Amino acid sequence: MGYDVSFHPISQSEMDEWYFTPLNWVKLGQEEKVLKLANRYGMEPFYAQKYFDTLRVGADTGEDELFDKSHGFYLAVIQGFFRTYYYTRGSAFSFLAEQKPEYGRYFTPWEQLTPYSFPNPAENRIVENYCSGVYLSSEQVAQLLRNMEENPQVHADLESLWSCGQLAVLKKALTVARKLGCGLLEATEVVEPNPIRPNESESYSNLYHCDRDGIFLYIDTVVQQIKDAMAINDQESKWQ
Repeated sequence: MGYDVSFHPISQSEMDEWYFTPLNWVKLGQEEKVLKLANRYGMEPFYAQKYFDTLRVGADTGEDELFDKSHGFYLAVIQGFFRTYYYTRGSAFSFLAEQKPEYGRYFTPWEQLTPYSFPNPAENRIVENYCSGVYLSSEQVAQLLRNMEENPQVHADLESLWSCGQLAVLKKALTVARKLGCGLLEATEVVEPNPIRPNESESYSNLYHCDRDGIFLYIDTVVQQIKDAMAINDQESKWQ
């Protein structure tokens, strides 16, 4: 699948502190409170402005817009202004749950997460690009890590999707979340790496807060695909 998937360690209290409460500040015209919060976390002015702009878009969200495509996605974006997030190409818990619904036990729906009542409908999974996916609570993060280590089937299921070294990136994200005592939110297209011209990669969040391991794996995969394609073309030209 051609999704750029990222994983964002964030707790429910941080969702409230970093997004839901500042969202109300923006609605009330209290911009100075947002900038004060950004300054307290040492956010550079450029990213503080991007943070405020993201909140402003969230404040303008209509009640009929899908939560996953709006507030859920914006939550993943703003997390990246505050701490590291992690990237894998095309691999997500949302896709695993489509194949194996039993993995739904590791996920917490939005209605159990948000401190405020939102009328927006929610799918609680990735449905298209620029969308949040599932959320694993801190307890579910710890449970999944234990099961990865103790249950060979769980490890095999995850490795079948996070292949070519990507499982190590997922485990890194889960391990960091467990260490921080928070959950893990997945989303698509928060960051969009350019494997051919890495310096032209883009992010709605802070690009420099994206852990590079998954991006390097993606670059290596694309480079190898190009080499393989060139080798096939060379072979075909010899027979012409």
